[in-house]
Amino acid sequence: MLALLHTSPAHVPVFDALRDEEAPGLPLRHLVRAELLDRARSQGPDAVAQDVAQALADAAATGARAVLCTCSTLGPVAEGAGPDGVPVLRVDRPMAAAAVAAGPRITVLATVESTLGPTAELIAEEAGRAGSATEVRTVLVAGAWERFAAGDDEGYLAAVAAAAQQVRDADAVVLAQASMAPAAALVTAAGGRSFPVLSSPRPGLRAAAALAAGRR
Repeated sequence: MLALLHTSPAHVPVFDALRDEEAPGLPLRHLVRAELLDRARSQGPDAVAQDVAQALADAAATGARAVLCTCSTLGPVAEGAGPDGVPVLRVDRPMAAAAVAAGPRITVLATVESTLGPTAELIAEEAGRAGSATEVRTVLVAGAWERFAAGDDEGYLAAVAAAAQQVRDADAVVLAQASMAPAAALVTAAGGRSFPVLSSPRPGLRAAAALAAGRR
């Protein structure tokens, strides 16, 4: 079984669909803790470290063989708080590795400010592993999160796609939050750019499924 720690219920059907495509038959357990993101945004991720650790321990106690944290803000806390013997993967790590492989000029788009720092740090970490130099630029898509919170998914994704269309001089654009992933198709449909627009759910789920199956 693979457990997934979410901070929005909107991620549940997304990852169920990806599981059906990438790892059919893999049992998933969804843990939705929206309040953790609210507190992390107002008080910092360390303020919820104990609650994250407890959620991960609960997942392990119910048979999870791996845990995927789908919240980019909580990702660093989650990876450092996993119980012994149960690997914890932040959903954006495989995406960050792909961005580093694409080239040194990386633009990170986020709709929640608390995500920008952790994502930039993750890219720097993956660049270090790869022995590559990177230049990371971060952009907050102003007003987009308010649309998401109000249930305006179409407006939210349109705002993200518009921000991606404005990027220049990049080797890759990273959509820092899992909720932003569908915007990548809008950028492509609009004629886009020559650089890839990377999102985290599919590569994250694929890597976590491998961990749950005992493959590294």
